[in-house]
Amino acid sequence: MNQTLVQKLTRTKPVDNKNTEQAASSSNSLHRSIGLFPLTMIGVGATIGTGIFFTMVEAVPKAGPSVILSFLIAAITAGLTALCYAELSFRIPASGSSYSFAYATVGEFLAFIMAACLLLEYGLAASATAIGWSDYLNNFLNNAFGWHIPELLRTPMIVSTAHGIEIHGGHINLPPIILVCLCCLLLVRGAKESATTNAIMVLVKLAILIFFVVIAFSGFDINNFHPFFSPDGGVHYTGVAGVTAAAATVFFSFIGLDTVATAGEEVRNPTRNVPIGILAALGIVTLFYMLVAVAAMGAQPAAKFAGQEAGLAVILQNVTGQTWPALVLAAGAVISVFSVTLVTIYGQTRILYAIAKDGLISKSFQKVSPRTGSPVQNTLIVCIVVGLVAGFVDATFLWDMVSMGTLTAFIVVSLAVPVMRHKEGASAVKGFRVPGGPYLVPGLSIGACLYLMFGLSMTTYTVFVIWMSAAILTYFLYGMRNSRLN
Repeated sequence: MNQTLVQKLTRTKPVDNKNTEQAASSSNSLHRSIGLFPLTMIGVGATIGTGIFFTMVEAVPKAGPSVILSFLIAAITAGLTALCYAELSFRIPASGSSYSFAYATVGEFLAFIMAACLLLEYGLAASATAIGWSDYLNNFLNNAFGWHIPELLRTPMIVSTAHGIEIHGGHINLPPIILVCLCCLLLVRGAKESATTNAIMVLVKLAILIFFVVIAFSGFDINNFHPFFSPDGGVHYTGVAGVTAAAATVFFSFIGLDTVATAGEEVRNPTRNVPIGILAALGIVTLFYMLVAVAAMGAQPAAKFAGQEAGLAVILQNVTGQTWPALVLAAGAVISVFSVTLVTIYGQTRILYAIAKDGLISKSFQKVSPRTGSPVQNTLIVCIVVGLVAGFVDATFLWDMVSMGTLTAFIVVSLAVPVMRHKEGASAVKGFRVPGGPYLVPGLSIGACLYLMFGLSMTTYTVFVIWMSAAILTYFLYGMRNSRLN
């Protein structure tokens, strides 16, 4: 059947959303075994353990003490988009999360763009968390054994400075590469995390952050909040501009919330539990992030955050004058960030698997090992790329790129809500709907995402345009012709 170019760009993938509750009875469906609490813990676990341990060092130099407002703005933006995820997640009960949402609503081309954003988000998030893991590992080794990793083996080759990009020949950040290799070994063996194990790990993470907040508040000094808005920012940001720029950076800390939607096919009573799980996870994450931000700013002047390695651990050491609190926090960060890096790489490989299954990229990404049940070739490629980026690129480049990819993906998800409402019409599935009709919340979500995008650097936009250009070229040269819907 011949299709026009517009028809090819806008063709949608049919999704059976009429048997959401009965899916468990089908032999081809995943078993609905996840309840509300473990589902919420999946969202919290995929979020906490990434940004909060690292982004204060990047965000505070931009905003100063007003970084607290940056976290609040990022949380509100994530909350608006979370409502859109909540509505779509049970109306389109398919694997692939936001990629599948886009494919079923706004069409194949925007779904491919969404996929490119997800690949950018997950891939660079894995590299960024691995780099942060290196800092806390070095802090742990120094406090526990009095030994630290040599400078040449824990600093990247490509570094962002106030004078621009610098190349430091002979430098390599080795610990992140080792971490990615360990994650690769686990994933190619078919390692999986159960919801129960994840919930236990989340409780450990929350206990570590409570430990930080309690000790940090013992050294709280209200004078550290003056001036509240950064007068010069140290990185060319002042006042509200610094708040916006920092909000765009700390938005990275909220990217794990969409993992709740990826579990939609395995959740009991998804029309109730998925929306509640997403919003409950957002509430818990926001509460802990705000507490950590206030405690950290009260315990240390804003000027000390710039360039500080393992920032939260150093704060505890300075407040108490002892190494054991920093040792405890660094050990907890090493464990929790390891698990987050593993899950993030896992998510990246499964997104590639879903795209390849639809024929939009090479079929080699969907080949599964009959022995381990995992896409080995897919995993090896992802880990090589993630490891190289983590080992040779400064983390400063990565935070904002992850936020850019996530914000673009969130905009497409928000667009999908009114499109889905229009397509369903009177046959709409009963369940959670965003309040205020199909346009208010999605419109606010899109506006908030665009607002945060304005706070990102020109370098971020340049790299993003190059990435999107490569994605569009790939779609027209390969994806459109090899699509299963062609």
